[in-house]
Amino acid sequence: MVRGLLLDFYGTVVEDDDAVVAAIAARVAADATTPVTPEAVAAAWMREFATVAEGPPFRLLRDSAPESLGRVMAEVGCPGDPVALYAAHHATWGLPPLRPGTRKFLTGLRLPVCVLSDADRADLAAVVAHHGLAFTAVVTSEDVGAYKPDGAMFRRALAALGLAADEVLHVGDSLRTDVAGAHEAGIRAVWVNRHGMPAPAGAPVTHEITDLTGLTTLIH
Repeated sequence: MVRGLLLDFYGTVVEDDDAVVAAIAARVAADATTPVTPEAVAAAWMREFATVAEGPPFRLLRDSAPESLGRVMAEVGCPGDPVALYAAHHATWGLPPLRPGTRKFLTGLRLPVCVLSDADRADLAAVVAHHGLAFTAVVTSEDVGAYKPDGAMFRRALAALGLAADEVLHVGDSLRTDVAGAHEAGIRAVWVNRHGMPAPAGAPVTHEITDLTGLTTLIH
C-alpha cells in the first residue's frame, strides 16, 4: 500500500533545464579553441559538476555549477566568464513551467508528498511559490548537506513524512540519482521517462511513467 510520495522536482514536477544547458554548451563549443561538440561539453560539465558539488566538502548548486563550467571552459580553451554565463542560464531557467499533468495530478492527490530535490533551498522555494504549489514537506540538498543518490536525502524525506521505506514511492527522472538512490534506500522507484528512452538492463525501475498523471493507477 502506498501511503506517501517522494517527488523529485526539476524534470518531474517542473521542466528541467535541458534546453538551456544545451544552449550554453553550444556557445562554449563554438568559442573553444579545441574542437569539441556541444554534446561533449554538456557531458563534461555534468561530470565536473558532480565532482565539485558532491565533494567533499559539500557545495551548493549555485556555487558548483559555474565553477564546474569554468573547468570545462578552461579545458577546451573557451574564453569568457563562467559566472556570467551561468547567471544568464539561471535567469532563463529560474522559473521553469510545470510539466504536463502536474497540476491536475497534485490537485486530486490525497497522499502526503515530500519534494526531494538537489536544488538550493531559495531557488526551489521561489518556483514552488511562483506556481502556487503546496507540499507536506520539502527536503533539499542544502538541508542535508548531500546530493541524491546519497541515502541521507531519502532518510530525511521519510522522516519528514513519518513513513517507512516500504510505504512510499519515489518518483524522479534520473536513473542515477532518483531510481538507483531510491533503490539503495529500500524505496520503490518510479522513473519519469521524459524522452522515451529504453531503461538500461538491470536498472531498478519498479514502474515507468511519462508524467505524474501516470501515478494515478499506481497509488489507488
